[in-house]
Amino acid sequence: MEANSNSAVPLCTPYKLGRFELTHRIVFPALTRNRSQNNTPQPHVTEYYSQRATNGGLVISEAAAASDISKECPNLPGIWNEEQVEAWKPVVKGVHEKGGVFFCQIWHSGRLSVPTISALYFSIGVGWSTRPDDQVYEKPTPLPLKSDKIPCIVNDFRIAARNAIKAGFDGIEINASSGGYLIDEFMNDQIHGRTDEYDESIEDRCRLALEIVEAVANEIGADKIGIKLSPFDSKKDSNSEALATYMANELSKLGVLYLHVMEPRETANKSLLPIRKAFKGTLIASGGYGKSDGDKAIDENYADLISFGRMFLANPDLPKRFEVNAPLNKYNRSTFYTNDPIIGYTDYPSLEVAS
Repeated sequence: MEANSNSAVPLCTPYKLGRFELTHRIVFPALTRNRSQNNTPQPHVTEYYSQRATNGGLVISEAAAASDISKECPNLPGIWNEEQVEAWKPVVKGVHEKGGVFFCQIWHSGRLSVPTISALYFSIGVGWSTRPDDQVYEKPTPLPLKSDKIPCIVNDFRIAARNAIKAGFDGIEINASSGGYLIDEFMNDQIHGRTDEYDESIEDRCRLALEIVEAVANEIGADKIGIKLSPFDSKKDSNSEALATYMANELSKLGVLYLHVMEPRETANKSLLPIRKAFKGTLIASGGYGKSDGDKAIDENYADLISFGRMFLANPDLPKRFEVNAPLNKYNRSTFYTNDPIIGYTDYPSLEVAS
């Protein structure tokens, strides 16, 4: 069967992302893989990202901790020290050698931080964010982040962004999505509970996120910054549309390159339309998309780019498979978070290997 031409596949059409000329609209997003021992990328990480890099394709690294006190576990990468910067350099080089555009996602894991592996946790007390959750934890009860420690968090993101550029990344993505992560805990009124200048109004709850964005923009330039939000998640804000629209407007004023928004997989409603109208930069949509609805989203100008997580994980050459309408490998959920450097990580076959 003759391969489809790019013009017949909206996801495979070119797009200009700021100064980057993308050859397709298919993004490989940040996915936690738990393979960076001692918070430092290993050689197999280079192979993993290189496999999923394409000429003119956007790749976003798994979340890298902004500081020693923001990490969630020992096998997630960091970007706070020189050893990590040096370890990231061959990973970045591998993506660039394939012609890819590589952004480093930076985060603080908030209440998910592990104080037992953070030497600084008890001395400066910033491991937890806003208020205890109502779930049962084996970890210590989360404690509110003291107001006088917030500038330390902002500065951690600034330094991490500088380190990412030093490692060779083309830009950074700030992780402000949900899941118990620090920035979202400040924004979301369902898990908030502060009584200071970061308190109940939308403007105040978004203050930390925007302070971080502004600090990072002053360090590396707003044209190298993306930010990821998930305002419509299961523990969504009581007025998630107003929150997301406010953020979109403010991020536009700061000149942020792109906004990456996760949509809930269980709804058919087009939740991004108000954000699309408010944000002036590139909009990346995420949330269980397949090829057909991804093509539709691009064709209808609902979003500029679409990220595919588990599907891209299991199909390193996903853009090519979409282009020629090839069958897809199935992902193995049981290997998502293991420490094996090969199984479920670099052993998913490409079309060439599969044939």
